[in-house]
This record gives sequence, structure tokens and C-alpha cells, in this order.
Amino acid sequence: MTIQIITIDGPSGSGKGTLAAKLANYYQFHLLDSGALYRLLGLSLHQKELLDSLDTESVLQQSVTIATNLDIVFKSTDNGIVILLDGEDVSQTIRTERVGEFASKVAAIPVLRAALVDRQHAFAQLPGLVADGRDMGTFIFPQAQAKIYLTASAESRAERRVKQLQGMGLDVKISDILANIQARDKRDMERTVAPLKPAEDAYIIDSSEMNIDEVFKLMTDYVELHLAK
Repeated sequence: MTIQIITIDGPSGSGKGTLAAKLANYYQFHLLDSGALYRLLGLSLHQKELLDSLDTESVLQQSVTIATNLDIVFKSTDNGIVILLDGEDVSQTIRTERVGEFASKVAAIPVLRAALVDRQHAFAQLPGLVADGRDMGTFIFPQAQAKIYLTASAESRAERRVKQLQGMGLDVKISDILANIQARDKRDMERTVAPLKPAEDAYIIDSSEMNIDEVFKLMTDYVELHLAK
């Protein structure tokens, strides 16, 4: 039996995480938040004071071992994703801008990306998988039956991010968030390994002027056509 795979790629703050969870819940598929893998690894390396020494061979090898042994569980709900690390709910902890920067550093290092590839492939199980990230449709699951690229303007993504962080009780400035988003976009699009870009056969959705329900309807209409093949 073929494992049905839906990929959702796109830049930070485009809403792909929330929508991936809704799709996984809707179809009762497994869920992979690949960005969270990098955030979790980045956070773990930071906590172990290794993140700033990744140019050292011994530290890099130690980091590969850590990447291979991260104990992670993703749970999808209509309200988003619950992420467990070693049995602890870290869903909010890893969503800060600082941890996002940690993740971007990790993602730019080929040997660490390679260490997480097999972990990501293992999430593809029956009856299906919704995989959210930046290179799911282009690099990790190029065989996916349904590929979506979800984007939005940097300004609208910054506004959404500010609301999200303020909802977590954090005091943030939109100018800082916008600068971080633009810098991360540039880094993700220009990295040499699996850069952020739409797959050639991806369905591109710009969510700048749409709400979640409108985007979800476009996604399910597209998915129904492609998973039926």
C-alpha cells in the first residue's frame, strides 16, 4: 500500500505549521514538523554550549550524535502542534525568535542536516504523512503526491509573529521581528544544501491577504485531487 505524503514548504511565519497540523488532523495522517527538529537540535546544542563551536571537528561529531538520538513526538490538533522532547512539552519553548536563529545555524551545516534526514524519512508511515518545512517537497520527500508551497509577504509574516509572541506574554518590536525574518529568508534561500524554494510541481499559495480557513480550503481542494490519483 502506497504511503500518501503531503508536503508544505515555505518561509518562517507563513502559517505552514498550523495548517500542516490541521491537515494531519483532518486526514488522520502522521505529522512531521521538520523545522521543529532543527529548533530542538539548535536548542539542545545551545544548552550544552556547543552551538558556537560547530567549526570544531570534535564538537561537530558530538552534535551529530545528539541529532541522531533526539527523542521527539509530534501530536496534531486543530489548534496546532504539540511537541514532546524526552516526554516534555516544549511546544512554546522552541518557538521564540532566538531558538529560530539557533535552528537556522544548524540547518546551514550539511553534516547536521544529513544526520536528520533519516530521522525525517522515518516519519513516513501508513496511512500517510503531512510534512512541514523548507525542503520537504524538494529534497526530503520529492516523491510526495501533493506538494504545497505556502508563502506571504515579510511584513504580514512579521505582524503574525508579533501577535503570536505577544500572546505568549513576550514584549517584542515588529521592526526587530521583520529584520530577523528577512535575514532568515536570505540565509535559507542562499544556503548551498537544499535551499528554500518551491518544488517545480508545487502548488504555490500566497497567504498574505487570506485567513487560515481560506488557505485550508485551497489546500484540501488541491490535496483531494492529488491523493486520489
